[in-house]
Amino acid sequence: MKHTLAVLVENKPGVLTHISGLISRRAFNIESIAAGYTEEPDMTRITIVVEADDKYELEQVVNQLSKLIDVIKIIDLTGQDSVHRELALIKVKAIPENRTELIGIVEIFRAHIVDVNKETMIIELTGEEMKIDAMCELLKDYGIIEIVRTGKVAMCRGPKAAKEV
Repeated sequence: MKHTLAVLVENKPGVLTHISGLISRRAFNIESIAAGYTEEPDMTRITIVVEADDKYELEQVVNQLSKLIDVIKIIDLTGQDSVHRELALIKVKAIPENRTELIGIVEIFRAHIVDVNKETMIIELTGEEMKIDAMCELLKDYGIIEIVRTGKVAMCRGPKAAKEV
């Protein structure tokens, strides 16, 4: 089962390397990892999606991460009322005969066309993993040239910040 962890860490060089190295040394696969600064300049938030077969395996990952000196807090967002999003940029072949159809698909998915030239179009899409997968499936028929995805970011609903949970 996939688990989404929000990890608050000190904003220092090498912290992301320590965290990803610790997880991979324990033979866990990182499905996605996204890191960025927070509302506090000395803190970074890392969202990690890991595959764990059971609660014991997940506890192992959390316990090991907790031992790292730069880790401030770890929140398991799996099963909690939260918002999950991913960003994708998709470059597709856009010959003139297909552009109207492509624009229709973009509108249906509430995506945006961020670049167009004679042969290609770059589409920006934000949403849950399933939404991005569905759009990619439709765009296969037009010829996907390249896909770039950010990985999942997530935030709990409600008035409290992650550091207060």
